[in-house]
Amino acid sequence: MLEKGDGIMSTYVGAVENFRKSATTFMQHVDLLSQARDAYQQALTASAELRTVLDAGDENLRSLMAQMEQALSLHMTKPAIDRPTLDKKKPEPVKAEPTKANGESAGGVRAFP
Repeated sequence: MLEKGDGIMSTYVGAVENFRKSATTFMQHVDLLSQARDAYQQALTASAELRTVLDAGDENLRSLMAQMEQALSLHMTKPAIDRPTLDKKKPEPVKAEPTKANGESAGGVRAFP
């Protein structure tokens, strides 16, 4: 019976020693869990704030684009008389000289081969 008690006592002592080492090591690093939790909360808060800023920016862009499209639509539907033109001058017609079969123009200038 003594041998059985020695085995149990040995198991108990080994388990207690293992628990002591593990608990001591864990307690040395438990502050990392707290730091990790704080960093996680900061990241979630910053993410929510960033999402709010981006959503507001997207809405501003959509609004501006709608205004631009509306202005363009109004501009395109105005009669041509109301729209300013860049150049009031009418284009000049192009004068073409007839060419002869041998490649020379009627004015006596040779055409490029």
